[in-house]
Amino acid sequence: MSKTRSIDLAYGRTGLTIELPDLGENLQVVEPTFIEGVPDEAAALVEAMRQPINSRPLREMVTGKDQTIAIVFCDVTRPMPNNRVLPVVLRELEEAGAERKNIVLINATGLHRPNEGLELREMLGDFVCDNYRVINHNAFDKATLTHLGQTSFGAEVWVCTEYLKADLKILTGFIEPHFFAGFSGGPKMITPGISGGDTVLHAHNARMVGDPNSVWGSIEENPIHAEIREGAAMAGSDFSLNVTLNKRHEITAVFAGEVFASHKVGREFVRRTAMQPVVKPFDIVITTNSGYPLDQNLYQAVKGMSAAALVVKPGGAIICAAECSDGIPNHGPFKDILKMQPNAQALLDMINAPDFKMFDQWQAQIEAQILLKARVFLKNSFISDEQVRAAMLEPVINGSIEETVARLLEEYGPEATICVLPQGPQTVPYLYVPAPEPVGV
Repeated sequence: MSKTRSIDLAYGRTGLTIELPDLGENLQVVEPTFIEGVPDEAAALVEAMRQPINSRPLREMVTGKDQTIAIVFCDVTRPMPNNRVLPVVLRELEEAGAERKNIVLINATGLHRPNEGLELREMLGDFVCDNYRVINHNAFDKATLTHLGQTSFGAEVWVCTEYLKADLKILTGFIEPHFFAGFSGGPKMITPGISGGDTVLHAHNARMVGDPNSVWGSIEENPIHAEIREGAAMAGSDFSLNVTLNKRHEITAVFAGEVFASHKVGREFVRRTAMQPVVKPFDIVITTNSGYPLDQNLYQAVKGMSAAALVVKPGGAIICAAECSDGIPNHGPFKDILKMQPNAQALLDMINAPDFKMFDQWQAQIEAQILLKARVFLKNSFISDEQVRAAMLEPVINGSIEETVARLLEEYGPEATICVLPQGPQTVPYLYVPAPEPVGV
């Protein structure tokens, strides 16, 4: 009997173990450099707030009992440990004299659905939900937004009024590589986090998303990140606190201070740990979307596919394992856009047409680009095979990654290569060709 290798994938809340043929050097598992969580998360958060980057300590920004404070936090689609971070930030503010009744916490939903009830309590914890005013940003209600002007790229900047009117504006989030904005966190908490729909749509238009510099880990020449920075600068922020996480969702580092300076330090830390070189592309790439909460729906799972597409051979196959407990989802037009054309090329042509404009088109655009390079199979637990096919993907054979791999190995032959990204887009693989050894004279 041939040998197999067990590999644990991030999938939903509990994970998924798969058994693959042990192909020796032809099977490569690529993960971020693992970093242990800090020994005392609260202490690390306090130290970062009191010794910030290019900023006064947060407690010194508290001016009195009448000061109003807005704190922006990540929504449920992000693994940010809000329930461990926000209580420490709130305690630091109140110890410095802030009044609880003058603090509002704003959920940076971007264009996502609101988070309420038990879901919100799971995100923030009972103490925060019971003692503070918490609101969901609404990108589609202009009565809750304020217009700030236009970016150099032509976007009309609308931002949450509750945030803008606060005396002290604080951003919290976490930093990871992002498939077209370079990195998450920092200024992204404003755009798209608490920006209006028109603002987000412009920053995610077909031209911007299709730009060759709008890719994982790209910042300096990335037009999307540049527009995000402009929008964030127009809205302003007084303090930013970002964390980095390991695969156990433990905090590995804290970066606090002025939003742009602290984000730069944080993203360079992430670049060193998350971006991993491989020397050649693979016939088959198995990826995830980093488990819950990132793999709640197919829309988010495109990120995992995008990471895999970086190292799959043209004509190869990607297998994406994403639980999709929230479906495709049913909210938002993503599912409808995917049904508008019969194939990936037609879909991409439609999205690139000058007069086409729909929310969620960017995710469909990225999916179409991936499908023009490789086949994509989906392993999930909540979407029917019919729905998977309607989304232009192929369901794994009989619900099994192993059976699908076996079939693909038959197609690609005995020398076929497999790459596994157990943490999905928490790892950004890239092709690296070592320089040849110098030849002696």
